[in-house]
Amino acid sequence: MPVDGPQYPVNLVLTGRRCLVVGGGSIAKRKIEGLLACEALVHVIAPMISEAIREHPGLTWEARPYRSTDVEGYRLVITATDDPAVNAQVFRDADAAGVWVNSADDPANCSFTLPAIVRQGPIMVTLATGGHSPALATWLKAHVADQLGPEYEVAAQLLSAERDAIRSAGGSTEGLDWQSALDSDMLDLIRTGQISAARERLKACLSSS
Repeated sequence: MPVDGPQYPVNLVLTGRRCLVVGGGSIAKRKIEGLLACEALVHVIAPMISEAIREHPGLTWEARPYRSTDVEGYRLVITATDDPAVNAQVFRDADAAGVWVNSADDPANCSFTLPAIVRQGPIMVTLATGGHSPALATWLKAHVADQLGPEYEVAAQLLSAERDAIRSAGGSTEGLDWQSALDSDMLDLIRTGQISAARERLKACLSSS
């Protein structure tokens, strides 16, 4: 069924999994790049495929109209065409085949929607409006991106390293006050390049919990 109710958020592991993009223009290119960034195996089908897509490394393509059997064998399908009839046909075919499908800016022909994404190293923040307003999600993305500076990536690396060290020593990371470390001046220390001091602040906060 098309998206019409509360949505369940997930992060899909697409590494080495086959994904189909139906469409060959600028919107399709953005979708393709998002899939390739997640190491998916991407195949593109459209009557007209831009040179930018044809020359993009890491994908395969066929310059021809979509056929109903094209969705078979894929884990994920994304349509990015300007033809509502094609979008609807891809949705019906994919839904019948048990394949998740997204149609760009066409929530009536989606079994999932794509959020706006802000990345900072391993940190990923997603913003979604349930398909109601992609423009609002994009606006929110810009505001979140302004707040999520490179210091958060460094903080994630410090926390991960400390967590691994505690586990390697046979300790438990449960019940430790990670929040007090983040509420301390740890991020300010990272912003000013004082990484060693930030690491020591983290250790001090955890040892006192």
